[in-house]
Amino acid sequence: MAMRNWMAGLFLVLAAAIPAHAQKKAHADLINAKGQPVGTATFKQTKAGVSISLALNDLPPGTHGIHIHAVGKCDAPDFKTAGGHFNPDAKKHGEKNPQGAHNGDLGNIAVNAKGLVKTTKLAKNVTLGPGANSLFGTDGTALVIHADSDDEMTDPSGNSGARIACGIIQK
Repeated sequence: MAMRNWMAGLFLVLAAAIPAHAQKKAHADLINAKGQPVGTATFKQTKAGVSISLALNDLPPGTHGIHIHAVGKCDAPDFKTAGGHFNPDAKKHGEKNPQGAHNGDLGNIAVNAKGLVKTTKLAKNVTLGPGANSLFGTDGTALVIHADSDDEMTDPSGNSGARIACGIIQK
């Protein structure tokens, strides 16, 4: 009995030592303009920000801009219901912009010739926890993939073109 109590106590101490950010996760199931599934994104809170693991398929080959958008809605075919880029810090667009970047700017992804991409992005200025930079605010948020590459400079969207895939970020 004493050993079981000791082990239970050790478990509680170890669980308390795990940072709260390590326990936060989210996901998004992305669809294309026809409403067909094109993959998933898994979000994990880290000390450096939110890590986003992408496993996508059936996308046009090439380089595509990817952003977190300010509204958790993905109405096909144009996904305009997702609003603009998530930008609670009121910056300009792009990592190369001296007045940027939006909190939701994630740069580009490279889709291979088979329409596949498996990669990880880091959103440094967002959180899965509470606060102004939370991906779970009143309107929610969405992950959007654009038709063209993001120039990481031009406000408001980096000339990244039409929205071709979208997924609502969910707990």
